[in-house]
Amino acid sequence: MDCKIYGFNSYFLSTLPSFIFYKSQAASDWLYVYPRGIYDLLVYTKTKYGDPVIYITENGINEHNNASIPLKEALVDTHRIDYHYRHLAYVHKAIGEGVRVKGYFAWSFSDTFEWFSGYTIRFGIHFIDFENGLKRHPKLSAQWFKNFLKK
Repeated sequence: MDCKIYGFNSYFLSTLPSFIFYKSQAASDWLYVYPRGIYDLLVYTKTKYGDPVIYITENGINEHNNASIPLKEALVDTHRIDYHYRHLAYVHKAIGEGVRVKGYFAWSFSDTFEWFSGYTIRFGIHFIDFENGLKRHPKLSAQWFKNFLKK
């Protein structure tokens, strides 16, 4: 049996009482950051559902689309690197305890139209220039993932 965890950090955390854990807000009012939560959820899923194979199909953080900052500055998304680094550290810890995680996918590869926010927020590890022919620019997090995956 395979188990897919969709949007773990968004809807799941927003439904829990705030006194359960410390959480920080991302650019969207429904998106909270709690890296330890991914570990807790993975261990819980292993225990509760008979040790399934797990694929984390989307996990990520957004920022506001600020058209007034230069492109060079918009490509420096160290907060996204920190986000994935901390979440992947907890995924690694869970794997070390026998959780069968077989995939982790960043949300998302590129900046896109978001259903509730349009183009006012950005999730991608590639910057999409919506004003100039949808030209794509890798953000610092894209380079980080490339290096991370080589190790």
